[in-house]
Amino acid sequence: MNINRDKISKSNRIKKKQQRINRNIKEAIWNQRYSNDMFSYTDLDPGSSKIKYILSGDGAGTIFVINDKTGDIHAMKRLDREEKAEYTLTAQAVDRDTNKPLEPPSEFIIKVQDINDNAPEFVDGPYHATVPEMSVVGTFVTKVTATDADDPVYGNSAKLVYSILEGQPYFSIEPHTAIIKTALPNMDREAKEEYFVVIQAKDMGGHMGGLSGTTTVTITLIDVNDNPPKFAQSLYHFSVMEDVALGEPIGRVKANDLDVGDNAKSSYDIIEGDGMDIFEITTDAQTQDGIIRVRKPLDFETKKSYTLKVEAANVHIDPRFISGGPFKDTATVKIVVEDADEPPVFSSPTYLLEVHENAAINSVIGQVTAHDPDVSSSPIRFSIDRHTDLERQFNINAEDGKITLATPLDRETNMWHNITIVATETRNHSQVSRVPVAIKVLDVNDNAPEFASEHEAFLCENGKPGQVIQIVSAVDKDDPKNGHYFLYSLLPEMVNNPNFTIKKNEDNTLSILAKHSGFSRQKQEVYLLPIIISDSGNPPMSSTSTLTIRVCGCSSDGIVQSCNVEAYVLPIGLSMGALIAILACIILLLVIVVLFVTLRRHKNEPLIIKDDEDVRENIIRYDDEGGGEEDTEAFDIATLQNPDGINGFLPRKDIKPDLQFMPRQGLAPVPNGVDVDEFINVRLHEADNDPTAPPYDSIQIYGYEGRGSAAGSLSSLESSTSDSDQNFDYLSEWGPRFKRLGELYSVGESDKET
Repeated sequence: MNINRDKISKSNRIKKKQQRINRNIKEAIWNQRYSNDMFSYTDLDPGSSKIKYILSGDGAGTIFVINDKTGDIHAMKRLDREEKAEYTLTAQAVDRDTNKPLEPPSEFIIKVQDINDNAPEFVDGPYHATVPEMSVVGTFVTKVTATDADDPVYGNSAKLVYSILEGQPYFSIEPHTAIIKTALPNMDREAKEEYFVVIQAKDMGGHMGGLSGTTTVTITLIDVNDNPPKFAQSLYHFSVMEDVALGEPIGRVKANDLDVGDNAKSSYDIIEGDGMDIFEITTDAQTQDGIIRVRKPLDFETKKSYTLKVEAANVHIDPRFISGGPFKDTATVKIVVEDADEPPVFSSPTYLLEVHENAAINSVIGQVTAHDPDVSSSPIRFSIDRHTDLERQFNINAEDGKITLATPLDRETNMWHNITIVATETRNHSQVSRVPVAIKVLDVNDNAPEFASEHEAFLCENGKPGQVIQIVSAVDKDDPKNGHYFLYSLLPEMVNNPNFTIKKNEDNTLSILAKHSGFSRQKQEVYLLPIIISDSGNPPMSSTSTLTIRVCGCSSDGIVQSCNVEAYVLPIGLSMGALIAILACIILLLVIVVLFVTLRRHKNEPLIIKDDEDVRENIIRYDDEGGGEEDTEAFDIATLQNPDGINGFLPRKDIKPDLQFMPRQGLAPVPNGVDVDEFINVRLHEADNDPTAPPYDSIQIYGYEGRGSAAGSLSSLESSTSDSDQNFDYLSEWGPRFKRLGELYSVGESDKET
């Protein structure tokens, strides 16, 4: 009913508006006509049939028409001010017959008067807004805006007033500014997070008959940290094996917070308990759980349970709500340690043993101990990881862990030995522990000192008495605690050496001095001086080293020039370079002579295979030709022609056998009708069983074709007829293979005849 009433009211308003426009137009035309000074026919009868009125301008003929007799202007369509607010038209009176203007044209403006025909609209709706929860009354939420297409300066058609249709009593709106504010204090997001508000805008100042428009505003409460964390339970129970790895999680606790985002983040801490140094708690960033982990090793035999008090506190605290109470909560955690089969435990994490390098075999150099920490206390057996003692220099007693020496030690070869001792439970061999043992070999004085290097001293013939010939030093492989101190002396029988003496220096070295001058290379070129070197060890060790002293010719300033006695017998004027050149020439001549003799020998060698040569490694070239069938020197033709002709042993002519054997017994005579295949097999058998045959492949050539063959000999050596005298038709009777051979020869004969 309200809708129909609104439609009827709107239709009446349109009709009234149209009538008012027509009346205004007519008044405007007549007023313009009678007030215009340009009209000259003021006495014309407006109803005269000779006068014709015409209209031109905006909308003439379409929107506006004029009665050509009366001059009344009518609107033919409904006008809308919001589309066009005014129209400019021109009217003129003309003679109906001649169309000549009777008056000048008159211009006038038609203004469309506005009516309230447009409802307010929210162009930007629907709206979404947010406001923090627990806000005070009057907190700004958002602002909405509606527009009205009617004329804002004419009447109240565009004067809008705002109100809330839905959303009270939580929110309110300013009627003229459309600002939405909170109307209730302390709205809790955890109780209700989202509100749906309907806003109305009504024109005509909100009075009766005005048009209205609505929009929706969805208001969401933003979370603030107004809720503390709360544990789901006040007591948690966990159990853990005593052999759990460090850092492994053993349980989780959870403190729930009704807030969201950063306001719900909590940190966990252990504030009390007997395991504060054994356990730690961290926060899972994804789930906000408290993860309890093992910080130090557990021992069931020492302590079987722990009690902890954990606290969860908000990370971000809003000072506006701090008066509401502490934003944290506590819970008790009980942890029970369960027994596990643990591996043996050594009394020390590492061992350091010392042994002298002259220690006796099987002597004890140290001991390791271990025990089973479990209540059952299984016996322990010890062993050495042989991967760390490849040379098996040490042994260990499996029962008591005493380490003994298996092979002699030498500190100078290897000062440190690092081995690994393995302890295994006898009841459970999978429970194994290892410990490193470092064995240091202590030094004993078992090496005599000696010269640091092989010294050779040079003594000038023009040297002076007391002159230092050489300074020598000694080394000792041993390493005494107080350092090395060497004693030098000459052999007892050379203490009164007439030529040389020795002098100990402060830096533990020795100087060799000449007792007199006038040494001569011609008298004695080299002197050998044995020196005894002793250390200060207990017991002391000594050795004798010999110093070689060579007499040399020196310049006036003591620079050695020559130490060779033959230098005195060289002819005057012949230098060492010239001597080397002469020697090189002699060697070159000898090489040329040897090459020449070798080439001549190779040229005169006979073309035969020597006894010590291998026929496989030599190529023999013959420059002469064979004698054909009459040449019987290369092979025995009789043997090939007569298989019965040889029963004894014929030595090979191409090689000389390394061992001499008795001639092999010939085979039984072959009958005259022997077949070629059988003959070849016989000879092949002889070659395979011949001990004098070479141990490599050879080619056996047989020229024998057998007796009684219908084909005769195929060799051209004994052929007395030409191909043209022979008939090969019989070959086709021997089988498919010979048939093809016969066809080839027949074709050749036919070609010759043609």
